[in-house]
Amino acid sequence: MKAIRAGRRGILAKTLLLIATVVVFAISCENDIATIKALNEDLNMPMQTGSNVEITYTDSGQVKVRLMAPELKRFSRENDPYYEFPKGLKVMFYQHDGKVESHIEADYALFFEKQELWEARNNVVAKNERTHEQLFTEHIFWNQKEETIYSDQFTKIINADGTFYGEKGFEARQDLSKWKLKSSKGTVNVKDQLQEP
Repeated sequence: MKAIRAGRRGILAKTLLLIATVVVFAISCENDIATIKALNEDLNMPMQTGSNVEITYTDSGQVKVRLMAPELKRFSRENDPYYEFPKGLKVMFYQHDGKVESHIEADYALFFEKQELWEARNNVVAKNERTHEQLFTEHIFWNQKEETIYSDQFTKIINADGTFYGEKGFEARQDLSKWKLKSSKGTVNVKDQLQEP
């Protein structure tokens, strides 16, 4: 009987020691938000992540932009917060009547929040559904503040007038209504008009 009591006391003592150890560690741990945030920045860890994300931007109840991405990571760096789309994205821009006016797709993208600057890389394709103009490049920037898009990489633009190449990129309005190629070349479609005598 004494052996059983001694065994129980040993188990009880070990249990109390374990509980005391856990309490001491719990009390000594401090979750300072600023420390955690700084640690995340040092490790370059995202503060938020999402899968199969769809974001809709509206203005006065009208859909203006719809963004879809298989993965989204938000990094909250104090001076330069940004979003990363490591598996690419598709962005659709809408007209006033609710129809898609244009869209852009890329295999990788970043959005720099403070600068309102988008960067897309790898298999970048943009198409204006209204004019059927298409743009192909490997690297593009979209400055939301200035409503411009540009690149310093090889670019191909296809429209009703032909196929145009910018060996050193291009500059354009964000809706592609006006564009300029850098070091350009291309093929222009010319319509033959038969004149009757």
